[in-house]
Amino acid sequence: MAQVNRQPNMLAINALKIEPADTVLELGFGPGRATRTLTSMVPQGQVFGIDQSAAMLGQASRHNKRAILSGRVQLQQGRFDSLPFGAETVDKILAVNVVYFFRSDAGEIRKARRVLRPGGMIAIYATDKSTMAGWSFCTPETHRTFDRNDLLAFILSGGFTNTQVVVRSIALAFHISGLLAMCHKGPDCHL
Repeated sequence: MAQVNRQPNMLAINALKIEPADTVLELGFGPGRATRTLTSMVPQGQVFGIDQSAAMLGQASRHNKRAILSGRVQLQQGRFDSLPFGAETVDKILAVNVVYFFRSDAGEIRKARRVLRPGGMIAIYATDKSTMAGWSFCTPETHRTFDRNDLLAFILSGGFTNTQVVVRSIALAFHISGLLAMCHKGPDCHL
């Protein structure tokens, strides 16, 4: 999965327009490779991460050991619908290949929006359901799937407005069709 996630992670990270002093939250950090990239981009900032898997916490902690020891990275196991951060404390949020597991009421989107500072952004990547339909490990019991309109509607149900969200289709390696949603907490989306 780390190889498959590399390209979507980089596209989403680049779209976030990370600043050196940003506080960044990664939802679903997996083995921690994107966490390492984010850490290198915020020399005066901090990176937080939440993942639901104890195994991923172990891997990511090993991959980011130095940054964790220096206090620049904090990783923890937890739920995306119960973020342990105060309101408006995070500048950017990265969520790659995790929206499939969000609750149907979009509570995770609502919680992420709550912790986002005014002017902050969330990048959400999901593989398009047209691609996922060919993957045997993706079933309605395990993954909520999205096309462009589904993803936009889901994000809007989490508290963003039409003027704050842009969802674009992207073509990835291995004939994978993806969706990149940029959600801006502010009056308009200028992405």
